[in-house]
Amino acid sequence: TAQVIVLNHPGQISNGYTPVLDCHTAHIACKFAEIKEKCDRRTGKTTEENPKALKSGDAAIIVLVPSKPMCVESFSEFPPLGRFAVRDMRQTVAVGVIKSVTFKDVSSGKVTKAAEKVQKKK
Repeated sequence: TAQVIVLNHPGQISNGYTPVLDCHTAHIACKFAEIKEKCDRRTGKTTEENPKALKSGDAAIIVLVPSKPMCVESFSEFPPLGRFAVRDMRQTVAVGVIKSVTFKDVSSGKVTKAAEKVQKKK
C-alpha cells in the first residue's frame, strides 16, 4: 500500500495501469492493482472512497503489485527504501511513499544451488 501524488500524466490513471516504479536502484514494472481512496495532498484526509481514476494533481492511497520480486521497506521504517517515483513515457508521472509492505511467501520462489547446499548442511 502506498500514497502517491500524480505530477503530470496526460490522461487518467485507473486500476490496471502498469508503469515502471523506480525505488532506490530498482526499476521494476508495477501494476496499480487498486486505487483505495483519493485524499487531500496537504492534510492526507480522505476525499473520495474507491475512485474510478486519478488525474494530474491528485493524491491517493493505492495498492501496487510488482511484476518481479522487489526489495522495498515502509517509509516509516526506512525512508530511503520507502520513497519511489513512477515513470512512464520517459518522464516522471508520480511520486510517493510506501505505507505498508505485504511480504510474499519466500518458499514459492526459485531456489538457487547455493541455497540448496546451505539447506543440506543443516
